[in-house]
Amino acid sequence: MIRLLVGTAALALPAAAMAQEAGKKGEAIIIPAPVVSREDIVVSGSGLLRTSDSDLVQSSDILLDVRSGPGTRIENRLRDEAGIVQFRRSDGRSAHPTSQGVTLRGLGGNASSRALVTLDGVPQADPFGGWVAWSAYDAVRLGGIVVTRGGGSGADGPGALAGTIGLHSEMTDGAETSLAHGSRDGWDASASVGGAIGHGQVAIDGRYSRGDGFIPIAKGQRGSADRAAPYEQGGLGLRLRFDVGESSRIESSLRGFADRRDRGVDFTRSKVDGVDASLRFVREPAGGAQWLALAYVQLRDLATGFASVAADRGSAAPVLFQRVPATGLGARAEYRPAIGGTNPLRFGADWRRTTGRTEEDFFFAAGVPQRHRSAGGSSDTVGAFAEWTSGSRDDGFLWTLSGRVDRWWLSGGYRREGNIGGAPISAARFANRQGWEASGRAGVRWSRDNVALRAAAYRGWRLPTLNELYRPFRVGAEVTMANEALKPEHLWGGEVGIDWASRKTTLSVTLFANRLTDAIANVTLAPNLNQRQNLDAIDSKGVEASAEQGIGPLSLRATWAYTDADVDASGAAALLDGRRPAQIAKHGGSVSLRSKAEGPLGGFATLRYIGAQNEDDLGLLRLDDALTFDAGLSWRFANGISVEARGENLFDELVPTAISSSGIVERATPRTLWIGARAVF
Repeated sequence: MIRLLVGTAALALPAAAMAQEAGKKGEAIIIPAPVVSREDIVVSGSGLLRTSDSDLVQSSDILLDVRSGPGTRIENRLRDEAGIVQFRRSDGRSAHPTSQGVTLRGLGGNASSRALVTLDGVPQADPFGGWVAWSAYDAVRLGGIVVTRGGGSGADGPGALAGTIGLHSEMTDGAETSLAHGSRDGWDASASVGGAIGHGQVAIDGRYSRGDGFIPIAKGQRGSADRAAPYEQGGLGLRLRFDVGESSRIESSLRGFADRRDRGVDFTRSKVDGVDASLRFVREPAGGAQWLALAYVQLRDLATGFASVAADRGSAAPVLFQRVPATGLGARAEYRPAIGGTNPLRFGADWRRTTGRTEEDFFFAAGVPQRHRSAGGSSDTVGAFAEWTSGSRDDGFLWTLSGRVDRWWLSGGYRREGNIGGAPISAARFANRQGWEASGRAGVRWSRDNVALRAAAYRGWRLPTLNELYRPFRVGAEVTMANEALKPEHLWGGEVGIDWASRKTTLSVTLFANRLTDAIANVTLAPNLNQRQNLDAIDSKGVEASAEQGIGPLSLRATWAYTDADVDASGAAALLDGRRPAQIAKHGGSVSLRSKAEGPLGGFATLRYIGAQNEDDLGLLRLDDALTFDAGLSWRFANGISVEARGENLFDELVPTAISSSGIVERATPRTLWIGARAVF
């Protein structure tokens, strides 16, 4: 479970107590997760000793009780938080797996994630492409999500360019199961069971979901080639924890998932299979030296097809079949010595290696591929970091200073192409490259009574993915060339903010400014011809705000983000200069009214808004804004047994997710209704 420790717990304890009390009563909680200001937390199953006071200098939130309800998706829950941007507006049931990147603060326009997503301290982005397989968390019982906006945290590593989204698992104590049925013959089933074993604990979690899906193409533009896009997803996870003495523990995790989905025309099926394993040792004596050792492996295998649809959408033909096996390996060690009974200093080192390749059959004739392409390589980063934090949240004044140095390598890069069963057409091997990068953060926080002021400045960086470096791709008539000479991205940024809290009211406002130099983007070189290139920069500045108000048995929460981003470009990319980056909206936010689940009845209602944004780098294709409404109710009619009803996009709003050069619009989830039951033992 999540334990909230000493701190400004007046904000966090009511929410935590609500979740814990509901669990004891067997209530099903389908309300959106409550959000509290940054607190010290320890999550059973996480790779963290505890969250650091140093993160208080940046905008951050803790999302509590994010356990799944009927048909819920973690990626959709994250859309409610100010500043979080996913490359496509569709979720993991209908989006193409390679389009699911995530970023923060307008640093987007790229399917590779610029925010670091971790699960119990383990990086989650695909080793080859940098996208996130959100369906992988079907096999995880989550206890909380920590969102830290802004880069520079040395402990998180080089991937935390725009911030970190930390998912934390929760060990099951007892048993819980749910089953729900939804629109378009959707089914969603989950189960968790766990308990004590010797001097530790074991937990097994699983989830299965399927549905006939919806037709992705907007009504009025469909043809006989268009049909519903079904999905089938599931996962199973095993976690073990063994206590070693009073203050140490060994934790291990093994989980696998399978994801099958379709893009709504023939020849577009995709599948993603994955297996993750991790082993960690944690020692955290009160008032003593603390340390952590972690090792992990991440296996991914993507297979997907792409099709060309006739202009009248009356037929479809295969154009590409792709398979992407990839592996991520890593290790991490961290030490926090005891100094005066506290742990103000933390230092450590980590290593991550990614390998992967794409195997592609294309140039189809009479439905048979004529050519094959293979491309891939490997990347390695080794880094060391140190951080000092003086003072604590209780002292009124806190400052932190951290630094990190990384050594990186790109090696074994290649791209080969040839006729199937014939002579090769091209074979290129790319020179190995290596370099050094530095990053860090400095920040202060001053608090008195209910008010806290904070400021931070930071530098971060990101290595290009193997996909960006070595794989060309085609969408319709648009060809995008790879670029093995891409340089790492670099971010300089800063922010100032104010937080205010009373017993029933919280308010947080943050002003930020970021400059992402060498930003990787798809640059138009000629009609239907693009290439991945390093832009001079993307400048992004804006405001993030959130507020929460208790109203008797209800809680009202609102978040809003305004992002003013533009491209600084020259040379071949000069046409992009001053334009807004693709896939970034100026405005986004949400308003939620939810019950506190203190009785047998619970529920929520959420309005979510996403502003208009450009589909392409030149701003010629526009995705309109959208306002969606979700709501749900739960009723506990017996001890441990409840029924739940939930609706997604109840207004049936058209949420455009993509638009082609010919004007064909794809949409996100239409109106979807769910009803189910849950039992807790």
